[in-house]
Amino acid sequence: MIKREYPDAPVVAVAALILDKGRLLLVRRKNEPSQGLWSAPGGVVELGERTEDAVRREVEEETGMRIEIDRLLRVIDHIIKDRDGHVMFHYTIIYYVAHPGGGTLGASTDAEDAQWIPLDEVKNLPASRTFMSLIEDAKTKRWLNRS
Repeated sequence: MIKREYPDAPVVAVAALILDKGRLLLVRRKNEPSQGLWSAPGGVVELGERTEDAVRREVEEETGMRIEIDRLLRVIDHIIKDRDGHVMFHYTIIYYVAHPGGGTLGASTDAEDAQWIPLDEVKNLPASRTFMSLIEDAKTKRWLNRS
C-alpha cells in the first residue's frame, strides 16, 4: 500500500479535465488532501497500471462517467507541507484533457459531489491554488477549446 501522508516518495496520480458543451466535470473531494475542495476527478495510479487506464478507471469510480482521452495536458506537483516544513503530501499529478464517453453522473468513492460546472463559473468555487492555476493557464493557452 502506498503511504500517502508523509510519503517516502512522491505519489503518482492522474486526473482529467473533462469538457462537454462549455462545462467541466468536477468533484468535491471527500478526503485529504483538499477535502471539501473542488477539483478534476482522478486518483492514484496502481502498480502495473498505465496512466491512461488509471485516469479512465478513477474518473468512472468517482463520477460514474466513462471518458475518451483527447491528450496529455500537463504534469503538476501538488506538495503540502506541515507547520514544521515537512512534506505531508506530495502528489505528482498527470492531467489529461478528455470528453465524456457515456455513463451516468453520480458521486462515489472519494467524491462528496460531482457536477458539470460552466467553465466561466469554475473560478468561483473553493479549490486548491494548484488546481485554479492549472485552469487559468489552460484557459489562457486555449487548451480547453473542445466544446
